[in-house]
Amino acid sequence: MSQRLSAEARKSALAGLSGWTEVEGREAIAKTFVFRDFNEAFGFMSRSALVAEKHDHHPEWRNVYKTVEVVLATHDAAGVTAKDIELAKAMNAIATALGVA
Repeated sequence: MSQRLSAEARKSALAGLSGWTEVEGREAIAKTFVFRDFNEAFGFMSRSALVAEKHDHHPEWRNVYKTVEVVLATHDAAGVTAKDIELAKAMNAIATALGVA
């Protein structure tokens, strides 16, 4: 089981994650990615899904056309863990490679 990050550790990790914020009323982090079109958004989701599956850590997400809303939390830890931070970093890197910050 993963260890939940303290509030201080979570805030420190978020400081290094462009665009990610804490979810109000829940111990989770979130980001909305906006791509040029549906194809690019779906490509981002496909690449992110491969990373998530490799680490056995899966996001909550929603896709409408060119927008992908992501929420990360580790359910068995009831909050944000290092797994969430690592997946957020990977998602940011994938989006950057696609030309989206």
